[in-house]
Amino acid sequence: MAAAGPSVFLLMVNGQVESAQFPEYDDLYCKYCFVYGQDWAPTAGLEEGISQITSKSRDVRQALVWNFPIDVTFKSTNPYGWPQIVLSVYGPDVFGNDVVRGYGAVHLPFSPGRHKRTIPMFVPESTSRLQKFTSWFMGRRPEYTDPKVVAQGEGREVTRVRSQGFVTLLFNVVTKDMRKLGYDTGPSDTQGVSGPSPPPGLPL
Repeated sequence: MAAAGPSVFLLMVNGQVESAQFPEYDDLYCKYCFVYGQDWAPTAGLEEGISQITSKSRDVRQALVWNFPIDVTFKSTNPYGWPQIVLSVYGPDVFGNDVVRGYGAVHLPFSPGRHKRTIPMFVPESTSRLQKFTSWFMGRRPEYTDPKVVAQGEGREVTRVRSQGFVTLLFNVVTKDMRKLGYDTGPSDTQGVSGPSPPPGLPL
């Protein structure tokens, strides 16, 4: 009797929230969580995390470096609802209150290997000057009650936002049994194996 084929595939991701560029701000920390479809389920790792507070580097880049690890495994029966990572960056305002400095989201890479992603961040804006002044004075800036709304389309068209900063992530992706279920994500002999590293000094 022939063995039954796989009924699910696995997506294994590790990496890190590497760094950020927020020229106007310092002493920031980052939160992350995942948004995924109803056919997906996490099987290992952490679905959310919060980093340490970091200060700008003293060189010309003035980068905010976290190197905060990501490690999660998902299983699914189909690619619909492919997981997204949602980032929220927070820091102190002039009164010492923690306020949001940026939201952003990106899909986890579809193909196995090593990937680098730079995410443009944004913040919600007050709809009037009075609300803007009141929120500044009270130390309560506009923010989403649930950051996961960033990864969804519903209601976003009525939200006023402003671009602000960038966050860089590194991903190492391995998939299992996707080809057996009929999904082609890359060369058959390198599924989950990245190519040779470039010589020192060359960009990835």
